[in-house]
Amino acid sequence: MLDRFTTRLLRPAVQALARPLLRRGISANSITWVGFALGVLAAAFVASQDWMAGLVLLLCSRLCDALDGAVARASQSSSTVGGFLDIALDFVFYALMVLAFALADPATNALAAAVLLTAFIGTGSSFLAFAALAAQRGLHNPHYPEKSFYFVGGLTEATETLALLCAMCIWPEYFAPLAYGFAALCAITWLGRIAAGLRLLADAPTDQQQAPARHDTLPNSISKDTDV
Repeated sequence: MLDRFTTRLLRPAVQALARPLLRRGISANSITWVGFALGVLAAAFVASQDWMAGLVLLLCSRLCDALDGAVARASQSSSTVGGFLDIALDFVFYALMVLAFALADPATNALAAAVLLTAFIGTGSSFLAFAALAAQRGLHNPHYPEKSFYFVGGLTEATETLALLCAMCIWPEYFAPLAYGFAALCAITWLGRIAAGLRLLADAPTDQQQAPARHDTLPNSISKDTDV
């Protein structure tokens, strides 16, 4: 829900940080891998209950997730391969962070973590399913022409998920209520995506019609150059 606003707000700073990386010839995909490695380390520290180290590494990981897109755009190297790598690693990163809290205190957090991971599966699967079928039907978002994945937005996007993970690191004793609350928001996002996806795909031209690509206004999108 907040991604479009945080992207616009943070883009100038992220672009400034990306310029030195670009001058040194550091590729966007390399930054993506570094960000994922930092995310794995963040999960490891959280699992060992070193909350502040986990928080710092978490933020560094998400900074890399913003920088890879800025470098890709500046170098004009944004690609389908990069978009695939970015989203595939992001999904694993978010799941690892939730698992880390379960490992940190299984007796208290395991059930809440399972509920939250189930909610993540719902939002993730609806996102990927719509993105794949939208591309097959030739749907495009004119507001984000540089993006390679198109999906229906919702209450729980990257900004909200990052805020959740930060809150969990700062107040780990409240992991369970935070997880249950966010899972409820994910359920609302999932239902909204199902409804919007059914409507947009029902109106889209079929393969048999051989219609030209149409431009539907979709609420959001994500790709290699995801900023947050």
